[in-house]
Amino acid sequence: MTAQPRHDHSVTDRSLLSSKAYGTGQHLAARQSLYQWQTPSHDLPGIVVDELAVVRGAVADVGCGNGRFVARLREDRPDLNVLPMDVSHGILCAIPGAVVADVQQLPIADGLLGAVLALHMLYHVEDQAQAVRELGRVLAPGGMAIVSTNSHADKRELEHLWRQAAGDVLGIQEGPARVQLSARFTLEDAPAILGRVFGEIRTIPLPGVIEVTDAEPVVAHLASYEAWADKMGVPFLETIERARERVDETIRAEGVFRVRCLGGILVCKGPKQ
Repeated sequence: MTAQPRHDHSVTDRSLLSSKAYGTGQHLAARQSLYQWQTPSHDLPGIVVDELAVVRGAVADVGCGNGRFVARLREDRPDLNVLPMDVSHGILCAIPGAVVADVQQLPIADGLLGAVLALHMLYHVEDQAQAVRELGRVLAPGGMAIVSTNSHADKRELEHLWRQAAGDVLGIQEGPARVQLSARFTLEDAPAILGRVFGEIRTIPLPGVIEVTDAEPVVAHLASYEAWADKMGVPFLETIERARERVDETIRAEGVFRVRCLGGILVCKGPKQ
């Protein structure tokens, strides 16, 4: 029987999110860096900039993390007033004008924004329905919310690798599944959740294949889940090292370690009155 993704409370634990998980940008950067080896290469900030072409005024990036999208927006669209927000004070330190805020209770007046971004973060929110209501509330008429997440099928090879490595460490055929962040808000689930507030939702799928000839990017990605190490049900560092050995074995045998990705962006308009 295949282990099922864990819907662990720690994924939404604000104390953990603002400290071990995202107290700095280190772990987030490690997860993002794996996409350097993806084909085709998707310029996510560029896609967001394009979608915001008709937007004027203020745009909030809620859950902005290390500010990757904020920096690109400020560079390409200096006419916009970009408001960076996140629950973690630590990760915001290097982002000018950033404020600590929770998407479930945004410190923004009704109808103030031309657009609001919630990129790869709604799976960390305890009350997703309330968060989506807030995204709709702060938008001006004709405004848009841009949301992103991953498919339930995203990076299955990494989940298989983890369970195999965990099984090796525990001396069993297959170990427990690791904490999977996007399992609480997948690309497949998102339209129904967002559709409670928004009347028009357009999905932009972003498929790709990551191929590496060195284990390090994969190991760094797995290690970036360190904040949830005590929730994995297996010795974390030993499993990471066994995963490295398995990736090395695959590369020696096949010349490459391959991971199939499927993420996506959802462009939401028409908040229901």
